[in-house]
Amino acid sequence: MRRALLASLLAVVTVGLATAQPPPAPKRVDAPNLAPYVPTPQDVVDRMLALARVSKTDVVIDLGCGDGRIPITAAKKYGARGIGVDIDPQRIAEANANARKEGVSGLVTFKLEDALTTDVSSATVVTTYLLTASNLKLRPVLTRTLKPGTRIVAHNFGFGDWTPEKVDTFTDSGNHRRTLYLWTADGIVRP
Repeated sequence: MRRALLASLLAVVTVGLATAQPPPAPKRVDAPNLAPYVPTPQDVVDRMLALARVSKTDVVIDLGCGDGRIPITAAKKYGARGIGVDIDPQRIAEANANARKEGVSGLVTFKLEDALTTDVSSATVVTTYLLTASNLKLRPVLTRTLKPGTRIVAHNFGFGDWTPEKVDTFTDSGNHRRTLYLWTADGIVRP
């Protein structure tokens, strides 16, 4: 009886350990939080990528990628390479799982990095949904690093006094007013 009870208890503990999830990795404390996590609605993602004229030859880098929907959509809809950058390991894990689910893992990469220090030099398109104050911190990095001709699309928040070449204001499928801004890197460093 005692052995049976001990065996049952051992089986329960073993199964519990086998199914227990490791605790999530902490957010990168050395990286600033540039915006709260708010997923971009899919119809807004589609419009951002269309505004940037994404094609299969592009490398789309999404700064603050969250669940990965922008790089994943760029890969799935256009055949573009996508790179997502986020400071939250939970978001990166979710983005990788979403890429596998959508069958585009071979075209997308997600990095647990700080948007202000990540290498964006390979980008032909950069997307952001960060606060204006965060975009202002990012502006000198982008204008110093991006090759002329690289398109930058920001959702709802601009880059201060840097005038966009296109502004697209519309109502999304959830009946929310949205504004998208498009710039093209021109080799001029803007502080």
